[in-house]
Amino acid sequence: MRARTVPGRVTTGAYLLHSGLEHWNGGEEQASGLHTMASNAFPFLKSVPPRRFQRLLSAVEIATGTALLAPVVPPALAGAALTGFSAGLVTLYARTPALRKPGSIWPSQAGIGVSKDVWMLGIGLDLLAGAVADRRRR
Repeated sequence: MRARTVPGRVTTGAYLLHSGLEHWNGGEEQASGLHTMASNAFPFLKSVPPRRFQRLLSAVEIATGTALLAPVVPPALAGAALTGFSAGLVTLYARTPALRKPGSIWPSQAGIGVSKDVWMLGIGLDLLAGAVADRRRR
C-alpha cells in the first residue's frame, strides 16, 4: 500500500465495513426498503428475496471494506472492487428519478444520501489510475 492511497482506503474501507455490518444485522423493514430501491433500478433483483438481498449487499460491503483496509491487497484490486461496487450505487442513483431534481442530475432531498456515493467511485478510479501509473513507471 502506498502512503498516498492510505487516507482514501482507510476512510472508505472503514465506512463500507461499518455499513456492511449494520446491514447484516438490519431488520425486515430495512431489508424490504433496500430491496425495493435496488429492484426498481435493477429489475433482475425482484426475484431475490429481500432478506437475502440485504445479506448479499452486506457481504459485498464487508468484503470491499476489508479489501480497502487490508494493506496486503494491491491498490489495483482494492480499486477495482470499490469502482465496481460504487458504479452500481451511482447507476442506482441515475435510474431512480425520485432521487434527482426533475430534469437534472443534481440530487433531490431524498437523493442526497445516495448521490454522495459518487465520491467512492472517484476514490476507486484514483486507486486504479495510480496502479496503472505506478506500473508504467517500473
